[in-house]
Parts: sequence; structure tokens; C-alpha cells
Amino acid sequence: MAMAGRERGGQRGQRGGGERDAEANEFLEKLVSINRVAKVVKGGRRFGFAAIVVVGDQKGRVGHGAGKAREVPEAIRKATEQAKRNMVRVPLREGRTLHHDVKGRFGAGKVILRSAPPGTGIIAGGPMRAVFEALGAQDVVCKSTGSGNPHNVIKATFDALGRTLAPRAVASKRNKKVNEVLGRNTEYAEA
Repeated sequence: MAMAGRERGGQRGQRGGGERDAEANEFLEKLVSINRVAKVVKGGRRFGFAAIVVVGDQKGRVGHGAGKAREVPEAIRKATEQAKRNMVRVPLREGRTLHHDVKGRFGAGKVILRSAPPGTGIIAGGPMRAVFEALGAQDVVCKSTGSGNPHNVIKATFDALGRTLAPRAVASKRNKKVNEVLGRNTEYAEA
């Protein structure tokens, strides 16, 4: 019983808490999946809910979280809080795509993320699409191989995003200029 891509946010209760409303609206919250789980006890079954949420500011920061509770709203709240605590910054080229192609893996989940030219859009399925929409990437091509479990796919995607590097970071590690790393030699460009 999975619900993909439900957005949260927008209007909250109007009773005070103005700062909390402003903070809630600055992040895009995507509900990736919700799962009903059962615990067998002496009197029968106890049902609970497990939720996976992706949160991002659409400017290069994104995080994911999982929450469990007896009620759906409480599970979503817990997952959202965890996602906000686990946010990471991802370097984006021109604010719209990745700098380079990258692979990620978590458990049996494997993903391949590729940068794309302008106008491509987000070509990704299910959980990965939610991550890139929350991240603010506009052009990216993704492929998920291996496990289709949303937990593994999201964690593999975050593994790949953690491996992305901006040219400036690579240049500083190698003690070179950014143009040298990109392969754009200024001497030849002028001729």
C-alpha cells in the first residue's frame, strides 16, 4: 500500500506559531511511501504505519527520513523531522543539473545518475523523482537497477549525491585551476 509523491506543506493551523509556519513553508516535503505494518500480539494484530519522507529547499539541500507510529500523521511528522535533521548540500551545475555522472549503492539498491542538457526534465522513477524535485534539479536522467525497495533506492540515491563533487572542490584538492580540471585550457581557447 504505497502512496508516491504526496506533497505536504502549505497552510497549517492559524493559531500562533508564525515562525514555525515560515520554516515549514521554506521546505518542500514529499511523501515517498507509507506502509502498514502489523505486530502480532496475544490479543491479535496491532497495526502501525511506516512512512518515508524527502524534504528539500529546492536550492541544493535535501534530506530523507523514515518514521513509524500507530497513526499515519504521526509517522509522517517523525519522518519529516528526521529528514530535516539529515539534510545534505548537493552541488548543482547552473542550479539545474549534476556536474558529472555518478553511481550509488545501498544494499541491493543501485542507481545511476547522469547530468542532462537543458530542457530534459527529471527522468527518474518513484523515490528518485521525489529526491530531485525536493533538491531543485531540473534536468537529470536516472536509472535504478537492483532492488526496487524505496528505502534502498533513496539511500542509494543519497550515496550517489554524496559522491558528487563541484569542479572547484576537485581543483582545490589537486592544487589546480578550475579550467585545468574541466579541460578548458585558456591558451588554446584564445587561439
